[in-house]
Amino acid sequence: MNTRRRLGMYSAALVACAVALAARADHHTVKVMKNDKAGSYLADAHGLTLYTFKKDMAGKSACAGECVVKWPLYFREKVATDTKLQGDFGTIIREDGQKQTTYKGMPLYYFAGDKAAGELKGQGMKDVWYVAAP
Repeated sequence: MNTRRRLGMYSAALVACAVALAARADHHTVKVMKNDKAGSYLADAHGLTLYTFKKDMAGKSACAGECVVKWPLYFREKVATDTKLQGDFGTIIREDGQKQTTYKGMPLYYFAGDKAAGELKGQGMKDVWYVAAP
């Protein structure tokens, strides 16, 4: 194989790796979205809304059992953000041993009823579930 062809293959491989790494990094991005009713709120890289539970305490989740079925945990080992919120994310280990990402100490969840980006079906549910507000 000649040198020119090898360089071309290496270049193509490097570009493919860079694209894959960028895609993986974006997968862990939390972004700020806006809605006329809810105002600004946090969403994952796909635009799915993140929620907080009023019964939680900083660093401790009160949602367990059937609650976690309706309100799946949000967890990413590392969270990237395109805003000034970077230092506000952390991780807790729940009583059930699972890890969960927190925002300003409060555990983050999805709502099982939200199926598409920008949906806020869990907002205000039972007066204890609210969008995670920046």
